[in-house]
Amino acid sequence: MDIQGQVAEGFEAVRDAFIRNFEVLGDRGAAVAVFRDGRRVVDLWAGVRDVDADGAGAEGAGAVPWSGGTAQIVRSATKGVAAVVPLLLHQRGLLDLDAPVGAYWPEFKAGGKERALVRDLLAHRAGVPALDVPLTPQQAADGLTGARAVAEQRPFWEPGADHGYHAQTYSWLLSELVLRVTGASLGKWLAQEVTGPLGLDFWIGLPEAEAASGRVGRVGAVAAPESAGALRTRPRRNVSEAYADPESLTRRAFAAITPLADENASEYRAAELPASAGIGTARALAGLYAALLGDTEDGPRLFTPQTAALAGRELSSGPDRVLVVNTRFGPGHMLHSPASPMLTPASFGHPGRGGSLGFADPEAGIGFGYVTNTLATSVTADPRAQALLRALRTCL
Repeated sequence: MDIQGQVAEGFEAVRDAFIRNFEVLGDRGAAVAVFRDGRRVVDLWAGVRDVDADGAGAEGAGAVPWSGGTAQIVRSATKGVAAVVPLLLHQRGLLDLDAPVGAYWPEFKAGGKERALVRDLLAHRAGVPALDVPLTPQQAADGLTGARAVAEQRPFWEPGADHGYHAQTYSWLLSELVLRVTGASLGKWLAQEVTGPLGLDFWIGLPEAEAASGRVGRVGAVAAPESAGALRTRPRRNVSEAYADPESLTRRAFAAITPLADENASEYRAAELPASAGIGTARALAGLYAALLGDTEDGPRLFTPQTAALAGRELSSGPDRVLVVNTRFGPGHMLHSPASPMLTPASFGHPGRGGSLGFADPEAGIGFGYVTNTLATSVTADPRAQALLRALRTCL
């Protein structure tokens, strides 16, 4: 495997694990980046841009090599990037996490949700992880129907009393809240205030110019290879049953958009869906999380120490009514747990179903990003990302 990029002295183990991901764990195109104390110490990429390219490698017929600027959809890793927006609004005094959501978005009070707080919405406690009537991909992306649907939806539990992963509805909950506070869409606010000034290639709502650039690859679902052995994902029986049962809250949460959208379609990539449709590079994911902790080579820090501490503060923990495992959430970010391991108990970030992962670790001074075009069956703990994390721990 022809690995491109750079690794600082002392971080060679990450490169070795990255190579093994291709040789053993089935990666076809991927990138990993790590910042430590604001300095990029790992920046690697390999394979092909498109998961369905003809040929087995960069030299195969029709296969475009992955480059340093190749971007991919990162699914729910988008949630961690999107969560930066409400935390920055809170830091600037524009959003009160202890205020009712209805104080900013009056229509949300319908159906018994008048006591839902902003912190409940951010920490997957709002009680609306599913919809009685799922949205089509077109409705999900139109910027209007989703917000109306979650505002009208009766909660599946009393808001604030329990937690369950809002897999798809998080898009419309967070988007509408930010719109009501700022007057701008979340994707545009992120570009203007965060990723644009830092020069980070990450978008929630892919601009036409970037769509035409040819740098965004095609993603696709694949099965874990037999060679993965013990590292193959084996969900517990109760988890598998929840995903298989069309009446379960698990299935209904992930099916809030039905049928499944084509993640390679231009319309889906252009949609501002902060739960699932962010597109970016591993370098941008790692750089963003590094900037939450301190100054980086890309620019000044984003979070004050108080906001960084808030990002890692546990608001939800225990059995997740949707994911059917124990999860932990802060105000927007998933926190380190056995179900979603990151670097240390201090880590906060978000995995993407099928592979991608981004997080910050304030104790180690780490910003981490892994992006792949090969979407496996994992939900919160992909074997490839975990292999990279194990290697990273040996370097610190």
